[in-house]
Amino acid sequence: MSATSAFLHVPLSQFKSLTLSTPFLHGSTPISLLSKPSSSLSNARTSPLTVLPPIRAMKSMQGRVVCATNDKTVAVEVTRLAPHPKYKRRVRKKKKYQAHDPLNQFKVGDFVQLEKGRPISKTKTFLAVPVVGRNAPKAKELVPQELGLKLESDQQNQIEGSVGT
Repeated sequence: MSATSAFLHVPLSQFKSLTLSTPFLHGSTPISLLSKPSSSLSNARTSPLTVLPPIRAMKSMQGRVVCATNDKTVAVEVTRLAPHPKYKRRVRKKKKYQAHDPLNQFKVGDFVQLEKGRPISKTKTFLAVPVVGRNAPKAKELVPQELGLKLESDQQNQIEGSVGT
């Protein structure tokens, strides 16, 4: 006698003490409630549901302006590091994107951040935003010409000049 056939010959009186934790088992719930899935929270709310689009991460990249001749458009070259498919070494990959520059404020060589937006034309879907730290001119260290110390070469010139006269 197998285990399943032995289990079928057990009297049902042993299982009467078990209670079902969900009303959906064995058809105890009417079909009308099963047709539309609903929760107790949705029954409490009678206002219509507003459908929100899924939240996606906004794609933003940084790059250098390589062409600014077009009106309100800049070409930005974005460099990224990607592993080589065979050698697994990180290799620089470059790609050019067209970005919208409404004020024509960027020049060749400026660093900009590209923010994804609605399509403006066939190739322009990014908006160029200035990167604060990269575009500012670097402050050169001011080296005072005169520190108040005489150089050795100046001292030797004075000694030779005094000896020659």
